[in-house]
Amino acid sequence: MTPRLVLVLGDQLSPGMAALKAADKTRDVVVMAEVRGETDYVPHHPKKIAFLFAAMRKFAKRLEGDGWRVAYARLDDPENAGSVAGELLRRAQEVGADEVLATEPGEWRLIQALEDHPLTVRQLEDDRFIASHREFGAWAEGRKALRMEYFYRQMRRKTGLLMGGAQPEGGQWNFDHDNRKAPPKGLAGPVPPRFEPDETVKEVLDLVEDAFGNNFGDLRPFWFATEPEQAIQALDHFIENALPSFGDYQDAMVTGQDFLFHAVLSVYINAGLLDPLEVCRRAEAAYRTGDVPLNAAEGFIRQIIGWREYVRGVYFLEGPDYPTRNTLGHTRKLPAAYWGADTRMRCLKTCVGATRREAYAHHIQRLMVTGNFALLAGVDPTEVHEWYLSVYADAYEWVEAPNTVGMSQFADGGVIASKPYVSSGNYIAKMSDYCKTCSYSAKVKTGPDACPFNLLYWHFLIRHKDRFSGNPRMAQIYRTWERMDADKRETVLAEADAFLARMEAGDLV
Repeated sequence: MTPRLVLVLGDQLSPGMAALKAADKTRDVVVMAEVRGETDYVPHHPKKIAFLFAAMRKFAKRLEGDGWRVAYARLDDPENAGSVAGELLRRAQEVGADEVLATEPGEWRLIQALEDHPLTVRQLEDDRFIASHREFGAWAEGRKALRMEYFYRQMRRKTGLLMGGAQPEGGQWNFDHDNRKAPPKGLAGPVPPRFEPDETVKEVLDLVEDAFGNNFGDLRPFWFATEPEQAIQALDHFIENALPSFGDYQDAMVTGQDFLFHAVLSVYINAGLLDPLEVCRRAEAAYRTGDVPLNAAEGFIRQIIGWREYVRGVYFLEGPDYPTRNTLGHTRKLPAAYWGADTRMRCLKTCVGATRREAYAHHIQRLMVTGNFALLAGVDPTEVHEWYLSVYADAYEWVEAPNTVGMSQFADGGVIASKPYVSSGNYIAKMSDYCKTCSYSAKVKTGPDACPFNLLYWHFLIRHKDRFSGNPRMAQIYRTWERMDADKRETVLAEADAFLARMEAGDLV
């Protein structure tokens, strides 16, 4: 029989992938490749590249040990075709294949590349997710608004997680009101497990250091798990040491605490080293045994079977143009501070610094610091989208674009969020300790010491007044503005304009 190629991408490192299940190991050839087409379409963080290459190499070895024939191309292989499509052609010529089995990629650009490929490529839906495309589409059909909360309830019923028969555990679906505690002085969380690089990882680190040394981000020290057993150790550590406090402080931000009580498991889940449903079951089990409070278990599970599934559904429902939407017409360039240039804004400097070191920041740092500032400043959402896709180790377009284009930048016009997620400096001052050592003051509204978030908050609202003043959730905010003294309103807008001008000129802000 003519062999077929079985494509396995870097974020498909699960032995039960759809393409592998449909293949025949006595006949077919698995194709895996480290290619420039995937490392360079945005300038990925070196830690992300190293994690994927190391995990891919180990996964390929496991497949070979399980009896598969694997054609693996390393980045420095002189015969490397440089792209997924090119590698498929090269391997097809080597083995005489004319058909490819592939699990559907999580990015439209790769889906299109496979659809346009000269070989016959059969793309099978990625069934590692709880909701299929069809199921999400059926849920979304006819709804005026695609609110995650209602989709989440459907996923709870489907999985049975935290359910007591037909009713949610504790008598309510969502305990988010319990999960917004400000950090007390001295709050500290456990450090996630750090895995010493083995010979495979060391070899990859040297390769990545040589090839991507100029990319934003610190490659070393490198500590990510690169195989399932290590990822399970990271899960065990989170359940035992961090999950009990995760709910209370999941929105908190503390200087010197890059992880606090967050799981830092998304990098492993999104690449296939951990099964998302099993992760949720472990969290539920910890609640059932009394080791974890309900608000923590529910909040964590909601992030996975609620939010994670929901944003994937939106990404595929909305189509290939979704990542490039710009409903608000924002056009400013992404400030150099996002790439590590100096800034007087302590919150932005702290979050970007953590991103540089760890290829990680938690959801409130992403949404309410880096995302909030970009939205208030009117940065082109495509630049913001490409930055998030570049710098975070858990970022793939299916999950990153809805979070950025939709939730963070409101560039989709409200597909995901019912109002833009914007705030003044007061929110950051409440939920973090960043403001205590900042050059600006969150309490100061105008003048040279005024927090830029305070100035830009009103500037954003006024320049988009026609769009948002009729939003029931924002009407009171506009009434507050109207009650301000006219001279103060003029000062706020003038100082915001001056700040934006300095930012665009590349001055220290």
